[in-house]
Amino acid sequence: MMLRVEAVDTYYGLVPMLQSLSLQVAEGEVLALLGRNGAGKTTVLKTIMGLVPPSAGRILFKDDEVTGLPPHVIARRGIAYVPASRGIFSALTAEENLEIARTRRARWDTAEVFRRFPKLADLRKRRGRVLSGGEQQMLAIGRALVTGPSLILLDEPSQGLAPLVVDAVLEMLRELKSEGMSLVLVEQSVPMALELADRVHILDQGAIVFEGSAAELSRDESVALRYLGVGV
Repeated sequence: MMLRVEAVDTYYGLVPMLQSLSLQVAEGEVLALLGRNGAGKTTVLKTIMGLVPPSAGRILFKDDEVTGLPPHVIARRGIAYVPASRGIFSALTAEENLEIARTRRARWDTAEVFRRFPKLADLRKRRGRVLSGGEQQMLAIGRALVTGPSLILLDEPSQGLAPLVVDAVLEMLRELKSEGMSLVLVEQSVPMALELADRVHILDQGAIVFEGSAAELSRDESVALRYLGVGV
């Protein structure tokens, strides 16, 4: 198993955000986390990455416990995190953002990222602060790839992007899935999530209230309406 989260509790101060949450991700699997704003989806990713250490439970990556390890150590183990804020270095060029993150173990190098995102290749010398939201998202995903991950955590990759850019990002994620990359995807776009995901978890108030395949969720309109407020 690529990732196992076992009975995790996470707090922000005294406020409980995750309650006895358990999930797992197999090698090459895409798991989508859905739910309304504030349901705890981003907290799941931050907890896995060590940005918000859990108060109870444990997290195992490739059968090794990573609970409580600092984020940079978890990243070296092979987990990459693409936050909703993208988090690129604004004063560095697109190329420098990739080079500063690249590791020797990575299957992807800067040239491969530019091959997959041709638009980004044309902007390789442009600083991060002048890139559009879509260009920054491409760069953030590319930066995750050059760290050589076995698992990528993606938080709202389509957020605020134009439809054409969303299509480019979606195609990139399809390619990664076809190549056997494990993904945990937090996404407000239910159609995009269901297209990519092998399995879906819906969160509500820090707990999982539905788990099943994308097809199972598509067949259960009442669950989607109750917890997501939309049809599927």
